[in-house]
Amino acid sequence: MDGDAIADQAAFQVSRCEIQPPLQASSPAYRLSDSMLTQKRNNDGEFSLTEDLGDNPPRYAILSHRWEAEETTFKEMRDGTGKNKAGYKKIRFCGEQAGRDHIRYFWVDTCCIDKTNNTELAEAINSMFRWYRDAVKCYVYLSDVPESTSNIDSNSHLLPWEPAFRESKWFTRGWTLQELLAPTSVEFFSRHNKRLGDKRTLEQNIYEITGIPISALRGASLSQFEVDERLSWAENRQTTRGEDKAYSLLGMFGIYLPLIYGEGKDHAFKRLKKEIQNSLKEESEQHSSDPQNRSCIQDLRITDPREDKKRIEETKGGLLRDSYRWIFEHPDFHKWRDDKQAGVLWINGGPGKGKTMLLCGIIDEIGALTKLKNKDETTLLSYFFCQATDTRINNAIAVLRGLIYLLISQQPSLIKHVQEKYSHAGKALFEDGNAWVSLSEIFTSILQDLDLNNAYLIIDALDECVADLPKLLNFIGQKSCMSPRIKWVISSRNWPDIEERLERAVRKTIICLELNSTSVSTAVETAVDTYIQFRVDSLAVKNKYDSDTRNAVQRYLSSNAHGTFLWVALVCQELASSGRATEEILTAFPPGLNAIYSRMIDQIYNLNDSRLCKSILAVISIVYRPITLDELASLVDIPPQSARNYNILTETVGLCGSFLAFRERTIFFVHQTAKDFLIGKAADDIFPSGIRDIHYTIFSRSLQVMSRTLRRDIYSLGATGISIDQVKQPDPDPLAVVRYSCLYWIDHLLDCNVRGNATDDLKDGGSVYSFLYYNFLYWLEALSLDRRISYSIIMIRKLEYWLQVDESPNLYAFIYEAKRFALYNRFIIEQAPLQSYCSALIFSPEKNIIRVAFEKCIPAWFERKPRIQAHWTAVIQTLEGHSDLVFSVAFSPDGKQVVSCSSDQTVRLWDANTGAALQTLQGHLSWVFSVAFSPDSKQVISGSGDQTVQLWDATTGAALQTLAGHSARVNSVAFSPDGKQVVSCSDDQTVRFWDATTGAALQTLWGHMSWVSSVAFSPDSKQVISGSGDQTVRLWDVTTGAALQTFEGHSDKVTSVDFSPDGKQVVSGSGDDTVRLWDAITGTALQTFEDHSDKVTSVAFSPDGKQVASGSDDYTVRLWDASIGELLQTLAGHSAKVNSITFSPDGKQVVSGSDDRTVRLWDATIRAPLQMFEGHSDDVTSIAFSPDGKQVVSGSDDYTVRLWDASTGELLQTLEGHLDKVTSVVFSPDGKQVVSGSDDHTVRLWDTTTGAALQMLWGHSDLVTSIAFLSDSKPPPTLHVLNHWLVEGITKVLWLPPEYRPTCEAIWDRLVVLGHSSGRLSFFQIKKGLKFIL
Repeated sequence: MDGDAIADQAAFQVSRCEIQPPLQASSPAYRLSDSMLTQKRNNDGEFSLTEDLGDNPPRYAILSHRWEAEETTFKEMRDGTGKNKAGYKKIRFCGEQAGRDHIRYFWVDTCCIDKTNNTELAEAINSMFRWYRDAVKCYVYLSDVPESTSNIDSNSHLLPWEPAFRESKWFTRGWTLQELLAPTSVEFFSRHNKRLGDKRTLEQNIYEITGIPISALRGASLSQFEVDERLSWAENRQTTRGEDKAYSLLGMFGIYLPLIYGEGKDHAFKRLKKEIQNSLKEESEQHSSDPQNRSCIQDLRITDPREDKKRIEETKGGLLRDSYRWIFEHPDFHKWRDDKQAGVLWINGGPGKGKTMLLCGIIDEIGALTKLKNKDETTLLSYFFCQATDTRINNAIAVLRGLIYLLISQQPSLIKHVQEKYSHAGKALFEDGNAWVSLSEIFTSILQDLDLNNAYLIIDALDECVADLPKLLNFIGQKSCMSPRIKWVISSRNWPDIEERLERAVRKTIICLELNSTSVSTAVETAVDTYIQFRVDSLAVKNKYDSDTRNAVQRYLSSNAHGTFLWVALVCQELASSGRATEEILTAFPPGLNAIYSRMIDQIYNLNDSRLCKSILAVISIVYRPITLDELASLVDIPPQSARNYNILTETVGLCGSFLAFRERTIFFVHQTAKDFLIGKAADDIFPSGIRDIHYTIFSRSLQVMSRTLRRDIYSLGATGISIDQVKQPDPDPLAVVRYSCLYWIDHLLDCNVRGNATDDLKDGGSVYSFLYYNFLYWLEALSLDRRISYSIIMIRKLEYWLQVDESPNLYAFIYEAKRFALYNRFIIEQAPLQSYCSALIFSPEKNIIRVAFEKCIPAWFERKPRIQAHWTAVIQTLEGHSDLVFSVAFSPDGKQVVSCSSDQTVRLWDANTGAALQTLQGHLSWVFSVAFSPDSKQVISGSGDQTVQLWDATTGAALQTLAGHSARVNSVAFSPDGKQVVSCSDDQTVRFWDATTGAALQTLWGHMSWVSSVAFSPDSKQVISGSGDQTVRLWDVTTGAALQTFEGHSDKVTSVDFSPDGKQVVSGSGDDTVRLWDAITGTALQTFEDHSDKVTSVAFSPDGKQVASGSDDYTVRLWDASIGELLQTLAGHSAKVNSITFSPDGKQVVSGSDDRTVRLWDATIRAPLQMFEGHSDDVTSIAFSPDGKQVVSGSDDYTVRLWDASTGELLQTLEGHLDKVTSVVFSPDGKQVVSGSDDHTVRLWDTTTGAALQMLWGHSDLVTSIAFLSDSKPPPTLHVLNHWLVEGITKVLWLPPEYRPTCEAIWDRLVVLGHSSGRLSFFQIKKGLKFIL
């Protein structure tokens, strides 16, 4: 809406026009808000106002234009006049265009404005952004843009109308800014109603005209853009009234502002900016209370650095201000603090030099001037303490998580940078293999946020960052130069590789704590002396030293400390425990850390419990994360009575000298140098039989403690359907003692040399086999309760890799079955731990080793279980997450991920090893039909019904580029094998090439006479093959675009094409139900594979070229021998059409996507026979019990009706006669007859005893969809199926895997019968009178 006319309005009302075809009665009118009137299209094709609209309006279109002379007004529309005005044609245009787009309602501002009500004027202006945002389509009518112009240069690359488009006054008006940004779909039309394009296809032009970022044009949240940037978009736009320039921006900031015409532009902007600031403050407060934000922060938090700081200070005896204040007087510190270009302060020094406590002091002093301590400050402070012995905080990813966590805790609005990715990926954002890339991008965007004023970032002990330190150092070097608003403080040992990588930090300041560094030697010595004095004063009080003793201690410490705080701390700790301080005792503490550690080891040797202490130190030295006292007691040979007593445990650990420290029952090394000493210089003493022997001990004792502790329903949850989110950890926690063992026992097994130490354990009947045979399911339950079920799959795969099948065939078989069990049931065990004993066991193959071993764990109230196949099928796992049809799937070239796309408009990434959902990519405005990975697995490309091709970053999920040019939906996309180009095809009958780096359109290939369904590159990237609805396959030269060959032979549309790996053959699938192989050079048809019973939708060669896979509308995937055409395997399991298939890079798996909304992974190596059960050969559509419950009748899409014995599931009779699908079946009240309805328009009566057809009832002129006998109604059964669960009332009882979800169901008392898309029936019997608990 243009502001020219608004300026003179006294009031403003909004309404809509209703589109109706001629002769159709008017629809009921509705209101959008209290101020909105409406219009309707009358039978004569004209428009008039209607009554007001309701609170939930249907889909509507909206018009954007400039107000000009002769606009039709509200009064004229109400009175039925004004139709001859020039402006009325815009109303007619909007209505007709909405009709063409099948949108029933539309809204035009000019004719819906009542100029008599100031209150409604204010409400309309404040609501306008929302009204445009909620429109299905916005039509922009450009009255000053013709279809062509006569003065365009014949050599210009511009389209005929582009010059006028770029000069259109629509782009200069204040009100049209929000009309451009608010709607999702904006379409531009010339003055003669010709469509010029939409916001997506014209985004480059619009960007060049307006300067508005493309991301904003694509619908990115406007809150992601700074206030000043948004204001700048309107700087060159004009409104008739000055105040309107401010009022037209209200929606862009979500601001409500009373209108005061006459206040002037400057005053209006002053009020606007004040409201914006108030809104930002309220938004910041709301961020912390929003449930989605809370969940994001909880998942982001790996530690709270504030708690780590407190722990460190407590462990080291407290922070002494006098020991660190020297730093604030040092000239290099002043230089770093005051120089805007000095981004990094690097404090380095050897171990024990007080770096950590110095940084604690810096944090305290700087913190007082930041938001961390004073909420009124604007400067932020974030810090992190690396600790090599703690796997939570010894890696680069943890550093970024901790820094981001503290920044958000001070400025909650910064969470938007995390939420942008978290909303797609969830917790996996912080934990999967792409976490570093994602977090570094998030952190960079936070540092670039203009709302971030100044910030101090402090990282301690970089040398203790065990994982990805080079990445972190490079990151610091790059980002330290980014902004003078950001100051970094880092500490580490003076390692050359750290210094080398920090060279990128152009203006860094270095303070070295070594005594040979003259700039700080005096200050450090003074600080150490201050620390010594403090510690000696404490010792004197505790040990009641006289003055001579006190002075002797202080002199000795001062003369031997050599600037090392840690040495002083260790000696003082030993003196505190001895109580005496004779000269003999003092001289026993030699200078230097290694010397003091050696003395501590010698003392341990002299203890009565020296063996136990060495065992404790050995275990603590090699565990993969700090362990608790409970876990230690299970891994070390501690007497049982001591292991159960916390105080005795604490005393036992205390015997290990000053090597170890506690915090909240968790054991840490007092310093990284202590661990380094033990596994280095003291290794022969601590590990007399080698480190591998300790790994074996931990592995062995882990099996023992898990075997003793793990059991079914260890948390006593009882209810089998309880969700993991409802589980509360009991106190005491029975898993506390085994949590570490559950996670790491396999790692210790592998690290102890499985070909040596653990040979016997890996034999059939050995400890590993025994543990798994009796405890596997309990172990899975424990990992599920710890939210680590995917980790179990990783561990099982590790063990499977190491096993020798010929040496341990039974164990290998168990591990294989365990892997299949965990993969198949991962989703439900992750969500509901106790379904391990219900759904997971009941639906496992009847001869599966896991089911046989744990059959006793199935709850007793399952009186009768459904019949299941004997062995695993080829289905490895089913990935659920899409909410609609899955159209395309692909493996990443490195085999680590699977990508899928759907009519739910999303692209999803999955972990190919565990099946875990990694990311959801959103941005397309319509169904997504095709996806593919780049050759380096770093990018994903997708094609959509919104006519665009989208490039995504596979690591972060960020949208990289949008390739616009097609004029109809994009059906297929592919990367060239060299990664340089992208090819796409479309319903617009074209094949297009794009530059994969720049997104530039390279060429367009014409030739097909119908839509193009599929494209693929040849292995050498020189040719492209395409398949089309014109029933042909075409071969093209990539360089010239020339058509090389046309392959003809299919009798229906070609749906899919692929090249063989050697480029010599082409495979195609078709709607004629066949798969064809062609010679890629001559075009000769080589073979035709005919076995599918419906349209072939997708084809693919295996990586070795020896097999072809095909997917079909017949719900199956089929594998063929490419050389002889023999059908090797039929993969059945999908319950709807299969739309896409492809092989994994190693050829061992096939992935498929289907209309049943699932992605499935199949084992392509096994030749499992298709296991057939008695049943229908197509979907079961209807089931019913006989009145006495003794029989069941079923109807199916296979045209038959079948009778079953309800007690045994035995097939009694097959009733044949219908000529089309059977849609409904029911017994007569006396049970002697069955009646069935069918798509053949008939109803048939059958004798249940003989199966004879008694009568056929004609009369329906269309499909019969439902039938019933008149009888007394019965109350509905309490057992029923709801959201994939068998439930009793509202209690979840049994989760149904995808293959067992019913197309129909029938329940008699406690007997449940489910009909499936496979044609099978499943029978369940639930015992009466039992609660559904384990």
